[in-house]
Amino acid sequence: MTGLVRYPDKIWLVVEPVDLRRGIDGLSLHIQHVLEKSVTGGNAFVFRNRRGNRVKVILWDGNGVWLCQRRLHQGRLVWPKSDEDSLTLTQAEWRWLITGVDWQRLSAMPPAHLQA
Repeated sequence: MTGLVRYPDKIWLVVEPVDLRRGIDGLSLHIQHVLEKSVTGGNAFVFRNRRGNRVKVILWDGNGVWLCQRRLHQGRLVWPKSDEDSLTLTQAEWRWLITGVDWQRLSAMPPAHLQA
């Protein structure tokens, strides 16, 4: 995340889809009650819709909360399947995720028949 807001301490990816009609207050309540985390902790929280073509990011900058949205016009975002409510992303994984690349495969080992 560059530009107007600083890099967050951590980027939390919320695994289950949420209703993106929610605004700052609704998403903040989800962070506090479901994830049991603080909105004001310097972390970014990334939510997606059920179709997987939109995300909302909520981030505290020290003075207030930012709410940003991205919509893909084609394709879907690659989202993990997990038993956890949320997981953290690196800055590189975040950049790949929002471009629509399968970021989970970037660090995968090549198949055995391709290894030297």
